[in-house]
Amino acid sequence: MTLGQKIAWDDTVLPFQLDDADIRGRVARLDSVLEGILSQHAYPTQVEALVAEMALLTALIGQTIKLRWKLSLQVQTKGPVRMIATDYYAPAADGQPARIRAYASYDAERLTNAAPFAQLGEGYFAVMIDQGEGNTPYQGITPIAGGSLRACAEAYFAQSEQLPTRFALSFGRSTEAGEGEHWRAGGVMIQHMPKASPFATGGGSGEGGLLEARDIVGEEDEENWTRVNALLDTVEELELIGPSVSPSDLLVRLFHEETPRVFDAQAVQFGCTCSEDRVRQSLSIYSAKDIEKMTTEDGIVTADCQFCGAHYEMDPSTLGFEATTAPQDGDG
Repeated sequence: MTLGQKIAWDDTVLPFQLDDADIRGRVARLDSVLEGILSQHAYPTQVEALVAEMALLTALIGQTIKLRWKLSLQVQTKGPVRMIATDYYAPAADGQPARIRAYASYDAERLTNAAPFAQLGEGYFAVMIDQGEGNTPYQGITPIAGGSLRACAEAYFAQSEQLPTRFALSFGRSTEAGEGEHWRAGGVMIQHMPKASPFATGGGSGEGGLLEARDIVGEEDEENWTRVNALLDTVEELELIGPSVSPSDLLVRLFHEETPRVFDAQAVQFGCTCSEDRVRQSLSIYSAKDIEKMTTEDGIVTADCQFCGAHYEMDPSTLGFEATTAPQDGDG
């Protein structure tokens, strides 16, 4: 197989359900999607790993929500990696792919040789859901803790949604015969189905007193949750990312005793929503004096998309609210 020969389950998210255990989940494979995200930037190794982990989480979480428009994950910290932002855009119509984009902002001189998560420092992990015009956006946050972005996402669901959630993720550069080096990534998400009855609400036992899954799973469901987690613990990295194991085969290997039920897979692709019209709209709140300050020595205003690297050059006389409201020749 060559890079041009895409495997059927590359860049897909496969939903599944373990009915007897009241657990739902997703299996994600991000290959050319992750390559597209990371090829836009020359990130240091530590930053690449953090962006890859966030992109995987975004694919898994985004496909879980009945999303009409956009899910965003964001990390803001006081560490060397100041921010990581990702977006998941729901398919525009049935049968179309979802789109994912991501980028990171960092201080190169502050990066260390420590593990990727150590580059973050104090901060927060945020989940934002925008269901489009006419709907109030939702935002939930949890502190950066737990030793991984995966753990932050698990804490968010425990704290904000009272839903026991677990992620198993793997990603990295793969070198395969005839293909060269490229990114492969895969992950599994399991989540206890919402219940009408309240979960247990004891004190948090995790880092910083944050809730963990065992704090909110009732006694009736604890055995099922513990058993399925033990099965997930047996997953191997190559099973998560390897091209030779399909998501459905992985589910059978892990959960055959639970009789997993799968649904239609969702295709995903790298995609950005930036455009010159959007840039102009964002600059429409500025006055002519403000626009003048943004104008380069060459007499143009430039803008670059942090997500996809697109570069825009515009005539300053056409920007800002004064450009759109100024009287035309012959007007009073």
